[in-house]
Amino acid sequence: MLDLDTRTAILKLHEQGHGKKTIARWLRISKNSVKKVLQDGRAEVPPLSRTECLDAHLERIVELHRSCKGNWVRVREELQGEGIEVAYSTLTAFGRRNRIGVTPKKRAGRYHFEPGQEMQHDTSPHDVTIGGRVRRVQCASLVLCYSRKQYAQVYPRWSRFEARCFLTEALKWMGGAAADCMIDNSSVIIAEGTGKDAVPAPEMKALADRFGFDFIAHAVGDANRSSRVERLFWVIETNFYVGRTFADLADLNRQLLAWCERRFHMVQKRLGASPAELFAVEQPALKPLPPFIPEVYERHRRRVDIEGYVTLHTNRYSVDAELIHHHVEVREGTDQIRIFDGHRLVETHAKQPYGARKRVTLPQHRDQAWRRRAPSQATPEELLLRRQGSELADLIDALQRQYRGQATKAVRRLHRIWTDYPTETVREAISVALGHGLLDLGRIETMVLQRVAGDFFRLPTTSETDDG
Repeated sequence: MLDLDTRTAILKLHEQGHGKKTIARWLRISKNSVKKVLQDGRAEVPPLSRTECLDAHLERIVELHRSCKGNWVRVREELQGEGIEVAYSTLTAFGRRNRIGVTPKKRAGRYHFEPGQEMQHDTSPHDVTIGGRVRRVQCASLVLCYSRKQYAQVYPRWSRFEARCFLTEALKWMGGAAADCMIDNSSVIIAEGTGKDAVPAPEMKALADRFGFDFIAHAVGDANRSSRVERLFWVIETNFYVGRTFADLADLNRQLLAWCERRFHMVQKRLGASPAELFAVEQPALKPLPPFIPEVYERHRRRVDIEGYVTLHTNRYSVDAELIHHHVEVREGTDQIRIFDGHRLVETHAKQPYGARKRVTLPQHRDQAWRRRAPSQATPEELLLRRQGSELADLIDALQRQYRGQATKAVRRLHRIWTDYPTETVREAISVALGHGLLDLGRIETMVLQRVAGDFFRLPTTSETDDG
C-alpha cells in the first residue's frame, strides 16, 4: 500500500499534466497503482477494512466481558464452551479494536508554578540498612516547586510531632515558605475531609499560620498533583541509599542533608539551570521567616518511679531523688528531653531512640541511686539466728550471696526451721549441708527430719521400714 507522500506526489504530477506511465516510471511503482490512486482522488491512505470472524459475536463478547469482570481468559473459555474457537491474542486484539474494556487515555499535562507559589510535602516508607540491620524508616521531604530546592530527613516513626519538627527545620533551611503547601490526605496533617474539603489538625494549622502558608490537599488518588515531591523519593531510593553505609539514624540524616546541598548546586538538564540559580529568583517571593521560632516539643505527664526515673517511649531518664512519686511534665523535643516540676526546669537529657529501652542516669544522680540501692538493715530473725552458732551465720551469708542481698524470705524460712526443731540437730544438718555446698532449705529440713525421726514424731525409721 502506497504511503501518504507517494500518493500526494502522484496527484501533484497528474495535475501538472504528466501521464500515468511517466508517473509510474519516475516514482518506480506500477501503472495500476497510479491508476488506483487517481481513481480514488485522495492523498490520505484509505483504511484497511476487512471482515472479522468475531464481528457476528460482538454483543456476546461485550456481555461476557462484563460478566467475567474483564478477565479475557474466562471470556475465551466461555466462548469455547459455546463452540466459538478463537486464539487468545486474536480475542484481545478484537477487544482493543472495538474499545471493549479500554479506558480512554488522558494527557498527563504539566503544572506550571510561579516563584513562591507552591511547595509540596509528603512521606514515604523506606527499608534501609542502618548499622548492619535493615530497618523500616519514614522519609519526609519538602520541595519548592519553582526552584526544585529540596530538603529531606528520615524518622523512625511518623506522627504529628515529627511532622511539626520536620516542617519547622525544613522551612528554616529553605529560608522561607511558599504560599501553599500541597499534601496528600494523610491523617497525620489532615483532621477531617479530603481534597478541597480537607481541614488540617489544630496544631498543624497553628504551624502554617506561624510561617504564613496554607495546607492544600489534592484529590484522593491524584498523586500526579504532587509529582515534584514524589519524584524526589524515587531519586533518594535509587541514588542516595545505593552504595552508602550508615552507622545510625543521625549519620543517615547528616549524609542526606549533605546530599541535598550538593544537588542544590548541580545543574539539572530538565531545568537548564541549577536549583540554586532558580532559588535566587524565587527567594524574594517566599514568605519570610518569623522573627522568633519557638522550639517544637510534645508534652507528656509522668510520675517519677521509686528508682527516681521517668519513662518515655520505653527509655528511662533520671531525676532528683526528691521527686520520687511526684508528677512531672516531660517535654519531648527533637534532640532532647526536658523535665519540669511545675514551671521549674529540673533536668535535661539527650533524647534516646524510640523503643531503645535505655536507662539514662546523669552523673549527679549516680550517688543517689547507690544510696537507694544500699542494703537494708538486718531483720530481727537474722540477728537472732546469727547468735545461735557459726553454722547458722555461715548459711545466712551463703544465702545472701546467692540471692544478691534479697534473701529475706529464705532467712525467714530458716528461722521457722530453727524454731520447729532442736537447735543442735539443725546446726548438725546445716554443717553437713555446707560441707557439700547445699543451700536448698527444703533438703536441709529433710535432713533435720531424718535426724529427729522417732524422737519427736511417730515416723518410721529406715530399719523399721526394712523389718516391715
